[in-house]
Amino acid sequence: MSDERRRFPARLYAHGEEPDPRFTLANERTFLAWIRTSLALLAGAVALESLASGLQPGLRLAASILLVVAGILTPVQAWLGWMATERALRLNRPLPSPVLSAPIGIVIVVVGVLVLLAIVLR
Repeated sequence: MSDERRRFPARLYAHGEEPDPRFTLANERTFLAWIRTSLALLAGAVALESLASGLQPGLRLAASILLVVAGILTPVQAWLGWMATERALRLNRPLPSPVLSAPIGIVIVVVGVLVLLAIVLR
């Protein structure tokens, strides 16, 4: 069995040429950074909902839910971004930009505003 068939996802590795390992490893580090971000978002949601009982409940809940949604979407960005970047590297094409980075950034701004309002209105 060839190396391409043993590697996951096989359809990705079946095309193009093997890129410089430094670029592949940098792509993997970016994937792991997105995963760490996801864990931080989920931990923030749990902490906000369980430890910030002095904040206005409705705003606290809304902020927590937004953090959970962002924490769920972030691994999707990690996987899709890793795949798109690896494909671009293998085919010697320009690197794609992260699809969900702006929406996740907006969610964080909204969460910050909700927490600020929850503090002011308590």
